[in-house]
Amino acid sequence: MERLRRILYAPPVARAGYLYATVVGLALGVLFSTGRIRRVDGLFVCVGMPRWAFRRGGTCVGGVYLTDTNDAPAVLRHEAVHRRQWKEYGLVFPLLYWLAGRDPLSNHFEIEAGLEDGNYLPRKR
Repeated sequence: MERLRRILYAPPVARAGYLYATVVGLALGVLFSTGRIRRVDGLFVCVGMPRWAFRRGGTCVGGVYLTDTNDAPAVLRHEAVHRRQWKEYGLVFPLLYWLAGRDPLSNHFEIEAGLEDGNYLPRKR
């Protein structure tokens, strides 16, 4: 098991998975986004996506954030962390995310990305 983990998390393998996911995310964005596709700090942001394309307020697929209108600067900071997670874990990331649980308040990937920036908790004043 450890050998498989080392292979799957190896930077070239994870990077290839990240790039593949980014191409898939961009294809979805180009096909279904009704807004302008832009880059913010290395993250492709596709707004105007149909609701079936994501859960909650949006989703990060590789280096692409798919959403309808949820693209405030704090949210994009949150999604930039998910982009880094995709880069680190590659195509294993969706499975790891699912195993971490659906509750964002206990999912360590959401906690690392920032629960306030992700709109899971109210901002502290």
